[in-house]
This record gives sequence, structure tokens and C-alpha cells, in this order.
Amino acid sequence: MTTEELLKKVKLIELKSKKRLNSLFLGEYHSSFKGVGMTFSEVRQYQFGDDVRKIDWNKTARFNEPFVKIFEEEREMISMILVDISASMNFGTRKQFKNETVAEISATLAFSAIKNNDKVGLILYSDKIDVFIPPKKGNSHVVRIIKTILETESKQAETDLNTVFDFLLKTVKRKSAIFLLSDFDVTNFERSLSIITKKHDVTGIRVYDKIEKIFPDMGLLYLKDLETGKLQWVNTSSKAVRDRYSNYYQQMITLTENSFTKNGAGFLSIHTDGDYAKLLFNYFKGHR
Repeated sequence: MTTEELLKKVKLIELKSKKRLNSLFLGEYHSSFKGVGMTFSEVRQYQFGDDVRKIDWNKTARFNEPFVKIFEEEREMISMILVDISASMNFGTRKQFKNETVAEISATLAFSAIKNNDKVGLILYSDKIDVFIPPKKGNSHVVRIIKTILETESKQAETDLNTVFDFLLKTVKRKSAIFLLSDFDVTNFERSLSIITKKHDVTGIRVYDKIEKIFPDMGLLYLKDLETGKLQWVNTSSKAVRDRYSNYYQQMITLTENSFTKNGAGFLSIHTDGDYAKLLFNYFKGHR
């Protein structure tokens, strides 16, 4: 992609994302995540109707009457967008590649954040941390995020979620809204996910191409694994082979989704030619 093509693509995504940010969508985003950051304000005597979970037990025991901790919502929060740039994301057979869909979703999330006066940051990862852009505000900052996603080449490397979770814990100290975008062709990350969800509000967004769900009958094919580079002959004419692949694919997705929901995280799947804005709106609406 030439510089001119890149800038044109960035502008197109910027305009498309802003167009989708109507007041209703922004309202859903705000109500879903605005309350994740809370700061301690004061301790006062318990009043009828106070949440018993906010009782300050130390002060209650000391004065022999109930006291509660009062918190105030922070004026701003942080949204972190974590984007998988492993080679499998550079794939698509329909409207566009997965990484292009990811760029559009990221732009929509980022513009939503700054419209609510929040900061937004970006992490691009594969089997390591490839790019880190610290959280900031402003339209120009979001444009930089979109440009970075589009111009960063996919890595022929396997996805390692444990690495990105570890980096996130070390760099983002305040509770934040975390959006993890990937095709989730990955295993063995649930322990790290359980740790990260205790500190942050996490949403996994799976981006996929519909053809990935099933092998089409195309005879004997010599296929290459985009992430490992491994080459292998596959007889796609065999129904047993196609069924085995479909079952494995569905099991992987079910396992991933269960890992997120079990740990209190959100999860949604978006295919490359789907209406991601509608899916995000419905997700935010149900996330309150």
C-alpha cells in the first residue's frame, strides 16, 4: 500500500466511523463503561438505603455504629485497544481482510472513547508486543491509531495472549476498558485472562471470515499455515476431513467464548462483511 493509498484508507475509515457514532450509540458506550473508574471520596455514617457492600467494617467496629465508604466516578477513563497482527489476520475472501475490519472496529471504539472525553491507547501484538501507543485524547491521536493498524505488517508468528496480558498489567495500572481484537486462533490463555479480568473490564472481539468455519470441497490442496509457515497436503474432497475441521473449529470458538464468559468478560464475534456497528451497539446495550 502506497502512502497515498494509506492516507486515503485512513480518511475513509475515519469518516465511516464518525458517521456511525450517532447519539444513541455514544450513549450506550458511555453507560456501559463510564463507571469502571471510581475514586475514594469520604467515609460517612450509614443511611437507610445505602449499599451494605460499601460498609467500612474497620470504622464500624471502632465506633460501634455503621459507616460506609463513598466513591465518586472518575471524570475520565482509559480504553485500551489490543489488536492481533499475527499473519492469520491478513486474510479475507469476502468484503475485506480481517485486519481491515479490525481497523474499522478499532476506529469506532476509539472515536466513541474520545467523544466521551476519555483517553484511548493501542497495543499491537503477535507472539510479542510489536507496537504500544500510550493512551491520549484527540481526533489526531485516533487517526494515528488507525494509520498504525493499517500500515503495520502482519507477523508470521503465532498469537500469544499471555504476553500481551502480562504487558498490559505492567503498563496500565488504572482500571480500564480493554478491547481485545483477534481471530483467537490460540489456546492456553485462560489463567492470564482470569488475572486481567480482576483488574480491567475486558471484551474479546473475534473477527473472522465465513470461509474459515468450513473447508470448501476444492479437491487436493497444498495449504500453508499463515502463522507457522507449515505446508501440508489436505484432501478437501473428503467429507471426513471437512467434518473433522469444522468440529475442531467450532470447539476452539466455544472454548474461547466460555473462557471469557467464565471469567466475567464480554465476548462477541464479527465476520468481515457483517454490520459491526449494530453488533457493538447491542453489546453495549446489554453490558450495563
